[in-house]
Amino acid sequence: MRQFIKRALQKLNVLTPEQIQDVFLSATTEIARLETVLDSLSVGILVCDTGHNLILANKYALRLLPINSFEQEREPVWNVIGDKKVAAFLETTLESGDKAEEWEFNAELGGRTRQFSLSVWPLVQKRQVTGSLIHVADITEKRSREARMRRMESLASLTTLAAGVAHEIKNPLGSLSIHVQLIQKALRACHAETDGKSADGKSAGGRSGKNKKNSGCRTHLDSMDRYINVINEEIERLNQIVVDFLFAVRPMDLDLRLKNINILLSELAEFVSYELKAAKIECVIDLAQNLPAINFDERYMKQVFLNLIKNAIAAMPDGGKLFIKTETNDSDICIIVADTGTGIPEENLVKIFEPYYTTKETGTGLGLTLVFKIIREHNGEINVHSVMGEGTVFIITMPVPQKETRLLEAPDEV
Repeated sequence: MRQFIKRALQKLNVLTPEQIQDVFLSATTEIARLETVLDSLSVGILVCDTGHNLILANKYALRLLPINSFEQEREPVWNVIGDKKVAAFLETTLESGDKAEEWEFNAELGGRTRQFSLSVWPLVQKRQVTGSLIHVADITEKRSREARMRRMESLASLTTLAAGVAHEIKNPLGSLSIHVQLIQKALRACHAETDGKSADGKSAGGRSGKNKKNSGCRTHLDSMDRYINVINEEIERLNQIVVDFLFAVRPMDLDLRLKNINILLSELAEFVSYELKAAKIECVIDLAQNLPAINFDERYMKQVFLNLIKNAIAAMPDGGKLFIKTETNDSDICIIVADTGTGIPEENLVKIFEPYYTTKETGTGLGLTLVFKIIREHNGEINVHSVMGEGTVFIITMPVPQKETRLLEAPDEV
């Protein structure tokens, strides 16, 4: 078709008005077809002229990028992009004449953070640069799948490591705990003996030297008590790490019951209400009515939400708001736990579910790993969005059991 139009234009001076009209109709049809192709692509396409003015943007690009209204061939592309980082990148790249391959950016679209990649290539026609082509691809789901794969691989590697490490640590801890108890028993006997000698010293004036000696022994015994209490606390802490470690790697024996998750969330909100009040945190609950029941293990799901709430409290040292919300569609329910805390740096978002990753001085780094594992064991999904200084949002999606089994109809016999 394009060759036909090209040949027709070469003979334009000998064509009749009707033939010229046919050529223009053919050209219009060809342009419309090309625009339909561009708008049907699942990637964004932006085309600029040699002055970097935006002359074409397909529908996917308009949906994915925050693009302001523009007049074709009148404004540089970076002036019509609403995101400052993307605009600055395009201005620098285009004015320098460089190519760019898959530079990644985040943008807020529809209240959600989307990840996309930008590539910039020159448009070349007859060995001359006639403009620039900007390729935009939504990589949100791709990065999410990659993050999930990394988490699952981390959990798998933990499973391999668990068998040896758990026994190597737990057995000595048990032995240490027993011997500390024996030392404490011996110290209690020393305390009793020292107290008894002190009582005898009161009735005999010549034993004041022994009283002083007993007093010194008592001081040393008190110090030993404090040291042993510290040892006990550390043993308990190490033991809890081992317990969490084993919990993270062992298969879960879920006791699934068909229940309304709103009831559990309401009970938890009541349970932590005093702690939230003490931390000057307002709890805002928005639970969807007529929420369908789902299958879940109450013990484990309670652990999930308590963990998320505790993290939210830690992220709001000066108080703030905690939001707990539920939503539903035909096939899933969505539970949202959000805070107005300090937020999570962008570079840490992909790491927070990984084992042993923590920013807390006393954290084990297994809390959110367990949250991720529990949700996955329930065939659910968990995602996180965060903005530094504004807060963090955890979104949990759980499947709604399908009550009806639909059968495929057999084709009519010929």
